[in-house]
Amino acid sequence: MPSIFDEIVDRRNTDSVKYMFWKEQGDAIPMWVADMDFKAPKEVSQALLQVAQHGVFGYTDPDKSYERAVCGWMLRNFGWTAEPDWNVKVPGVVFALAAAVRGLTDRGDAVLIQQPVYYPFMDVVCVNDRKLVINELRLRNGRYEIDFADFEEKIKTNQVKLFLLCSPHNPVGRVWTKEELIRMGEICLKYNVTVASDEIHADFVYSRFQHTVFADAFPALQDKTIICTAPSKTFNLAGLQTANIFIQDSKLRDVFSREIQRTGYAQLNAMGLAATKAAYTYGQAWRDEMVAYLEDSVTYVENTLAQTNGAIQLIKPEGTYLLWMDCRGLDLDDDDDINDFFANEAKLWLHAGPTFGESGSGFMRMNIACPRQTLQQAMDNMTAALAGI
Repeated sequence: MPSIFDEIVDRRNTDSVKYMFWKEQGDAIPMWVADMDFKAPKEVSQALLQVAQHGVFGYTDPDKSYERAVCGWMLRNFGWTAEPDWNVKVPGVVFALAAAVRGLTDRGDAVLIQQPVYYPFMDVVCVNDRKLVINELRLRNGRYEIDFADFEEKIKTNQVKLFLLCSPHNPVGRVWTKEELIRMGEICLKYNVTVASDEIHADFVYSRFQHTVFADAFPALQDKTIICTAPSKTFNLAGLQTANIFIQDSKLRDVFSREIQRTGYAQLNAMGLAATKAAYTYGQAWRDEMVAYLEDSVTYVENTLAQTNGAIQLIKPEGTYLLWMDCRGLDLDDDDDINDFFANEAKLWLHAGPTFGESGSGFMRMNIACPRQTLQQAMDNMTAALAGI
């Protein structure tokens, strides 16, 4: 039976960042920016329509039903009991990470990230004049692992004050195990490091894997833990700019909240509030079907690549809808040549690996959150391009 996720939605000429430069890209298929080509659940659209039809768009603050929806989602899906008082509402997770950097560290202080990683992690550190410290993830047998010895040494040597954790990890697709989270937590506790955990991809976890909220995995560090969540990836609501940041410790929450206040930000926007509440209240079945659809898409890509010349190796994801591909087998001179191969030969508009750090050289990230027809065309293009080299 056709899936609701098979529907082709024309996003051109809608101010979509993903499609904004589609004319310049010719007929290349946009598979770069991390938003989906799926319509949000119908209940979300209905909630937005009700707000629009009401016609008054004044100042808004969430009521208890909003908190029940958000905290209820965390409990149902991850077994984590979050209290409404812990929730600091902000317009986005990157906004929250930047606030954490400014509010919890001073200029010149060291902040640790694990590359290759979502590039704003590096940006929010550097633009705020903090010292960037990198714990490189290690690729072993087609799977990325944490170098814990280097992790501890970098924290100790640089007197790291803040660790920005990406969990699940974008772009390498790891869903960190509870044991891995505990081990990182123990090291951070030992050296008095605060952890800001970006868990925006938590709802995209595939069979045999399970996401564990960092605060649940290592409660001993609860007075130094910030959990960053948002409905934006799960329900394709990035443009509505709503995120929920859970901070259990009241002192840490006050410090973070004061930094938010310094930005002049006060209330969620009316549309974002309504959409978030509707998504977390009514969107469970939609989300479950969507993740199953994406997992089938991962299998399709994996099987298709297996029939090619092996120049591109998929780092099979445990979570997220972002595929990290090892393209070093193309044997091209540099990353510009790899990018040109995809853009001009395969007609695919992907995200170049070096964007995520130096260790991303030779890799590309591909967003597969699109209808199967689009993905099939993309893989046909890639297969044909590979046959031509």
